[in-house]
Amino acid sequence: MLAHINPVEEAKKLIITIAAAVVLAVALNFFLIPASVFASGFTGLAQIISELIPLAFVSPGIMLLLLNIPVAILGWKKVGKSFTLYSFINVAATTFFLEVIPVTTISDDIILNSVFGGVLGGIGGGLVLKYGASSGGVDIIALIMAKHSDRSLGVYFFFMNAIIVITSGLMFGMEKALYTLLTLYVTSRIIDTIHTRHVKLTAMIVTKRPDELQKVFHERIVRGVTRIPAKGGYTKEDKEILMIVITRYELYHLRQIIDEVDPTAFTNIVQTTGIFGLFRRD
Repeated sequence: MLAHINPVEEAKKLIITIAAAVVLAVALNFFLIPASVFASGFTGLAQIISELIPLAFVSPGIMLLLLNIPVAILGWKKVGKSFTLYSFINVAATTFFLEVIPVTTISDDIILNSVFGGVLGGIGGGLVLKYGASSGGVDIIALIMAKHSDRSLGVYFFFMNAIIVITSGLMFGMEKALYTLLTLYVTSRIIDTIHTRHVKLTAMIVTKRPDELQKVFHERIVRGVTRIPAKGGYTKEDKEILMIVITRYELYHLRQIIDEVDPTAFTNIVQTTGIFGLFRRD
């Protein structure tokens, strides 16, 4: 395992993870919290709980950390150590910056707050996803539950965000629920631009080193690979296309593997709307 660790890459990943936390904290303290508009996932759930229990020690930042501690323990055992570690670092850093950055009202326009809060939240979430982690909470729970059921990851994200929107409507009225829905939509679109919001992807890799790639895929991603004979249209060289279906969380690791094993490979990533047959790791 240690042979696969690149100190420069890990340092870059840590910096990005913390920078993403700063962006998310700014989105909350400058836009969403002053407007009583909720973010997605556990961040929104933390906002809701802190509104229901308005005490100093259960601020949104502290509540976000408390909610993620048991999830991180589960993720460490069930999902993967690197993914869970950087996800929890992001959560802890977000909590820290939420506490040190003061809540500031920049605008009284709730639409501006909803949109800009969603944009910054999407930038923070997209960056951390792009580098092989997440903002914790729902992402880790969804991965654990999806491993033990036939439902897609999207079902769990929809369920959690639906709870947040409905609770927002019950607490502050349907108008605030609609603004929360606007924030969730903007966030998902920004994440889609930076990384991808699609829960499953198909990678088609044209390579001259199929055996080496397949071996590392099985060791580090643990997904089935389909090999298709191919020939270069210009060079006439014999190659193979490796087709592999992955979750969005594995895209970062897939790219790392390809760069290590065959940097000259051509890779096409496409959205997968549905799959039939065996997909689980186990």
